[in-house]
Formats: sequence, structure tokens, C-alpha cells
Amino acid sequence: MRRRAEWIFTITLVLLDAALEIGAFVLAYRVTFEPSARNGPTPALWEFLPMMLFTLLSLNAVYFFYRLYHQRRGESRIDEIYKLVPATSIGVIVSVAVTTLLYRDLEYPRLLLVYVWVFTLLFVAVGRLAHGALRSLAYARGWGELRVLIVGAGEAGNLILEKIRASPRLGYRPVAFLDEERVGHKVLGLPVVARPEDLGDVVRAMKIDEVIVALPDAPHQQILSIVSKCEDGSVSIKVFPDVFQIMASEVNIGDLSGLPLLAMRDVALRGWRLTLKRVVDVILSGIILIFASPFMLLLALLVKVDSRGPAIFTQVRMGLDAKPFPIFKFRSMRMDAEKDGPGWTTQGDPRITRIGRFLRRTSFDEFPQFINVFLGHMSLVGPRPEQPAFVEQFRELVPRYMERHREKAGITGWAQINGLRGDTSISERTKYDLYYIENWSLWFDFKILILTAFKFFRDRSAY
Repeated sequence: MRRRAEWIFTITLVLLDAALEIGAFVLAYRVTFEPSARNGPTPALWEFLPMMLFTLLSLNAVYFFYRLYHQRRGESRIDEIYKLVPATSIGVIVSVAVTTLLYRDLEYPRLLLVYVWVFTLLFVAVGRLAHGALRSLAYARGWGELRVLIVGAGEAGNLILEKIRASPRLGYRPVAFLDEERVGHKVLGLPVVARPEDLGDVVRAMKIDEVIVALPDAPHQQILSIVSKCEDGSVSIKVFPDVFQIMASEVNIGDLSGLPLLAMRDVALRGWRLTLKRVVDVILSGIILIFASPFMLLLALLVKVDSRGPAIFTQVRMGLDAKPFPIFKFRSMRMDAEKDGPGWTTQGDPRITRIGRFLRRTSFDEFPQFINVFLGHMSLVGPRPEQPAFVEQFRELVPRYMERHREKAGITGWAQINGLRGDTSISERTKYDLYYIENWSLWFDFKILILTAFKFFRDRSAY
């Protein structure tokens, strides 16, 4: 059933792409030549059929080599659209080259190519979003689902299980845990059926499709030993990484006077990239502050009416190079909320005001932080800043925690869009923050901002 479902999804995607590419070409032809129809005869559509055919073939071939027909579960739709831009560009260029080579007498306006590229990119992107939504709906209904076995029932295994259950659109069906100490028990409602060394037998007995090894603190030799026990080649195996693997996700080779060195802590955000990020921060935060100022004024008025005290709450947080700065937020708690010292906000916290609960649920309380971004205290994207008291506590408990402060703090971040917000694991948050710092790109920032916009009104971890 699973293999048949994947074949159907792939075939329908290919056919959908082809239909949309033809539609894009026809629309490009009409937009190019319709305005000139009044001024005299225009070439018929059939004269461009060879170009349409080569465009269709080249686009689908390029999409294939770009692995755009290899549908990976859990891949962001944003990443898929991002890949479409270069793939579509190359496909159109190849089709023009082939058409020009084989049909040298064919004359076509250059504007036609521009329209073909624009409409193809737009049509295919929308079509793939729709196809992906339908595929996710089918997965959520159990059609084409993958039976998943999680090795390790500790904190990492629990995190993976919760992530799978929160994302039914991925089509993962967790079947059981393997763990050294909890055999015969249930963890979060999922049975622990055997030890990790029994992996091969369990995979065959329970007809497992995918194995996720969630033992981030285990020695690499133990991980290799566990994986080697799974002899079924049709089973997909994924490993949840530890801090070192995330740190070394991109290893650069350098040298010291001819002596080769592996650079594992190369920070991507340096030099001109830092200037570019700052320019984007100033432009976007300025635009948001201008257009959102009436709405922010209304929120400030509601906060004042709801409870006594200032509308804007100021608190000291730690930012770049662990230097303190005043963070601005709409006040969502009573004035005496921290009379006993700083503490985490909990679900149903009685200190939160009525309007404050709405502000936190919608993240509107974060809007004044665009002022912090414009002033240079923060960035739009980066690790979330913490209070000095928490920083002193976490630096003693979490390895490499202070390396989060190598970049400016952000309104949103890679950890936040992955559900690590509020009273969640600091260790896991730090891993995501370090990954962001060491793999920064402008596209990575835009991706996080787009995903944040999608999650803006439906963040269940905000309270």
C-alpha cells in the first residue's frame, strides 16, 4: 500500500507539472501576442509547438535531476519552492537553446521567454502547494503511512514522538520504542518492546518502514553497532544528532602555515554578510513599524485600559557578546508579577492579564521588539534572548550555551519555529541556535521569517 501510494503521488505530480507547464506556455503566448493582434497578423500558436514541447521535456528533466520528484516527508514547502527557481530557469534556458539549434528559422520575441519563465514558476509552485496539501491530507488519513520504530525512549526519543504526533501530515505512524532500561513499559503511551540490540528482529517482526535512532549521547561505535543490526535494505534509518554532529555539520578545511586543520566552529555570519543582515533588519523593521504603528497604538491603549501600569514593559536581556540591553514588549502581566524574582511563565499563569493572554497567544506582545531591531539591539532572526539570571544558570548546565551570544538575539529563530519556545528544553534550544549560527544564509533568515508568519496565529506553545 505504501509503495503504491508513493507511485501514485509521483505520477500525479509529474502529470500535474506537465499540464501546468502547457497552461503557462499558452498564457505566455496570449499575453505576448494578444496586444499586437490589432496591429496586424500574429503567429499562430501551433508555430510554437516545438518550443512548447522542448520546454515541457526540459523542465521535467531538470526537475528530475533536481530531485523535485523525490518527495521527502517533512521537507518544507518553502524549500521546495526555493529549488523551483533555479530548476525552472535552467529548464527554460535549455529549451530555448535546443529550439534555436533545431529551428533556426523560428522567430519569437524575447518577451515570450520572460512570460514563460514567470508563469511556469507561478503555476508549478501553486500546483505543488496544492498537491502537497492533498498528499498531507492522505497521509493524515493513514494512506501511505510509514511504520516508525524509535530507538531510545529518553528525552530525545520523547521529543521525536511528540513531533510525529503533532504532525500527522507527515504520514508517520510510531509503532514502538526500543530502549535498554524500559522494556515492557510504556513511554508516552507507546510500548517499549525490546532492547536496541534486538533491532533486526523487531524490524522484521513488526514490518517497520523507518527507524529513528534517538540516542544523542551514545558513543558513535554504539550507533554503528545498532544500525548494522538492521539488515533489511528497504528500511530507512535516520539518526538524531548530538551537539558535536550539529557543530560539525559543515566541516571546512583550512591550514596553519601548510598544516591542514579542520574548522568545526566556523561562524557563517561574518564580514559583508553581517552588513547585509543589518541592512535587511533596518529595512524590514522600518517598514513594519511604519505600517503597524496604528495597530500598535491600539494595543497599547487596550493594555492601559485593562490594568494599571505602563503599556510597554522593559526588561534587561542578554544579547550580542553577552551584553545586556533593554527589551521592549507590550505588558502582558500585572505590575507585581516578578516581586519574588524572575521565573518561567506557565500555562494558566494567574499573573497574566486578560488582554495579556490574548497578546501572548497571538504573539502581538512581541511587536515593540521591532524597535529593538531598528535600534540595533536585536535582529529579526537569531537566538531568543534570556534574562541575566537565567543566562548565569544555563551557562553552567548546558555545553556551549554562551556561544549563542556570538550573534544578535532575534525576535524569532530556528528553535522557535520548531516548537522550542517558552518552558521547553534549554539543551535542545541551544542545539537549534548553534545550528542556525553555523549555517546562516540570507535565505535561511527569509525561510524562518516565512515560517514564523505561518505560525503567527497558531502557536500553541505561547501562553
